[in-house]
Amino acid sequence: MKTRYLFRSALLALLAVVGVSSCDVDPEFSSQVVPDNYYQSQNAVWQRFARPFTHWRWYAAHNENLWRLQELGTDEFCIPTRGSDWFNGGVYQKFHHHEYTEDMTCIQEGWRLSQMGVALSWDALEDLQQVDFKRLGFAEGTQQSMLSQLQTLVAWFYLKGLDLFGGMPLYTTTQSEVKGRSTDVQTFNFIDSLLTVSLPNLPVKKTLGEQETGSIHAATAAAIKAELYFNAMAYIRKDMYKECAQICQDIIDGKYGTYALDPDWTNIFGFNNDTSPEIIWSVPSENAKLETDGMQFVNMVPYNYRNYLGGLENSGSNNANGLLPGLDPTGKRYTYKLGGAYQKFSDKDIRKQNYVYLGGGKYKGMFIVGKLVNPLNPEWKCLGSREYKGEVIDEVDQVAYFTRVKNDRYRKDDGSYLYNSVADLPSTIATAEENSGIRVTKISPRPTEDDVKLMYNPDVPVIRLAEVYYMLAECKMRLGDKAGAAELINKVRKRYFADGVDPDPVTAANLDKYRMLDEWQVEFLSEGRRRTDLVRWDAYVNEDWWDHKATHNENLNRFPIHYSILNANHLLEQNPGYGR
Repeated sequence: MKTRYLFRSALLALLAVVGVSSCDVDPEFSSQVVPDNYYQSQNAVWQRFARPFTHWRWYAAHNENLWRLQELGTDEFCIPTRGSDWFNGGVYQKFHHHEYTEDMTCIQEGWRLSQMGVALSWDALEDLQQVDFKRLGFAEGTQQSMLSQLQTLVAWFYLKGLDLFGGMPLYTTTQSEVKGRSTDVQTFNFIDSLLTVSLPNLPVKKTLGEQETGSIHAATAAAIKAELYFNAMAYIRKDMYKECAQICQDIIDGKYGTYALDPDWTNIFGFNNDTSPEIIWSVPSENAKLETDGMQFVNMVPYNYRNYLGGLENSGSNNANGLLPGLDPTGKRYTYKLGGAYQKFSDKDIRKQNYVYLGGGKYKGMFIVGKLVNPLNPEWKCLGSREYKGEVIDEVDQVAYFTRVKNDRYRKDDGSYLYNSVADLPSTIATAEENSGIRVTKISPRPTEDDVKLMYNPDVPVIRLAEVYYMLAECKMRLGDKAGAAELINKVRKRYFADGVDPDPVTAANLDKYRMLDEWQVEFLSEGRRRTDLVRWDAYVNEDWWDHKATHNENLNRFPIHYSILNANHLLEQNPGYGR
């Protein structure tokens, strides 16, 4: 392998962050392997090309840290302290209240994995630039396609960094000295330039429903560029909604390939979703060959949920994530404009029912809600392990210590009860039980034990056409065309009503900031984007929901850089409002 300054410095510094240290920063190699003598087959070339995509798969769809940065601390999800479970030093309560500190692991990984993705992508690109593709018998244009895909991947990693942290250290090669941070504008323009160069050289999907394999098509780069422009006001205080709208319209019109909204939402996330016409880019998965878990199954489902699925193997559960409640302990709906996602779904919405795997790769519902007895086999039930030990779990859209009402274990010194009725119960992230908060089974749904071989078949959508529709709708709204915006959103909404009648369609009259945010939430719940949407609408730090109070501190729209990252590269500067 070639010795490169970025790997000798930045990557070794990144490894030091996770516990690898060395007095000698110069790597030693037992042999000299370079492109001329290593890439002797097409298979070797494809393996080299795939390495940064392996990292992308981990960051985008399997590692929980990116998901947590985008979902915890928003009006969608929290990890409440469930009795004695999940206090974890108060870290998840801090997330919920936006009390971010420089020692949080999720924040460390958000930066580290983004930067490592950049380095791995440039490293592969530089190797493949030196390969004689013609000699190896590749089809004309293959090399340019690979290089352009890697360049687009760099842009995606940098976009994640810009979204979470602001300006990033910008590299165009691994043969570079370690750098400090560039400005937000410089980072934005760099991402834009990478996409502008790569887009014309990317393959175009010509057949509707053509299998997605994780490779990058022209529509992927176009959608990433649209996302960059869509959030330009939040990133660099520049209005680019008109530019975003044009790209979105071009994607919908087929300029960058053939895509269509899927009439069946379960096809988008289900066991054979690699051929859904709606998916523009997805992380591939195929049982044990390549496992992904985009729904964070282990952390999402209640204890013993595997028994609801017929004892499904390899399906442990940590009972962590849950939706913020829509109801107070008495059953009254909260009046906050944001939060309470489950209550935002119409009762006629076919998604708003308990998840049931029907067999043959089919399922219905996307929530874990109510009494968890499988309707197809009543012997399959999820029993409690803590407050409701031995009882069928009844998953509720509430967070409170219901079992402590008139409980002798919680008497005061004067003999009175601590909680005489549910009206006395507090409802906070610190006062949850094992059944508190409804769960979501939208991404990476699970079969029952009877079809265990399908367990990891669902791919994880990263970009889908509905996102393009919604970006275009919001752009139209902001540019004064609310009727046009409503029409686009309603095209997506109609697939969720069995009788074809939407009881609450979007109209020019009811479309405002909060309805737009509700529509983003209902359509993209649990897809790891909520924080970005709230920041774009100046709602992340300026709105209340449930027991979260607005800080009105704009610095919190970005996360701090972990102290170990700063120690590894003294050229980096901390974000305003945090530490040094």
